[in-house]
Amino acid sequence: MKTAIAKVTNAAISLKTSRLLLKEIKGKKVGSAKKLLEGMISKKRDIDGQYHTKTTKEILDIVKSAEANAKNKTMNVDRLFIRNARADKAEKRMLAKSRTPHRGRIGKSASIEIVVEER
Repeated sequence: MKTAIAKVTNAAISLKTSRLLLKEIKGKKVGSAKKLLEGMISKKRDIDGQYHTKTTKEILDIVKSAEANAKNKTMNVDRLFIRNARADKAEKRMLAKSRTPHRGRIGKSASIEIVVEER
């Protein structure tokens, strides 16, 4: 079976919320996953009463990128589904502005990988 991959490393999003969203879209068709994520951005659909818009926008971009990669590999876009979606801890980032001088604040970051497959 043909697969296509899209990755983002060191994205400035929460690992916890990205794992929650990826769990929701894993195993779904790409079209229905995009519809779910777009519904969350427009605040028509929620998960556990929250919208997680920043993380949702980032994951939607990755899904669209994986779909474009599959299209470049001459795969049928209508038959794509998300085979694997994972989020891992990324490098720690120091935020520039902190309340206490000389001590930086560590920001959230995650690495995300989405694999789509044609059925």
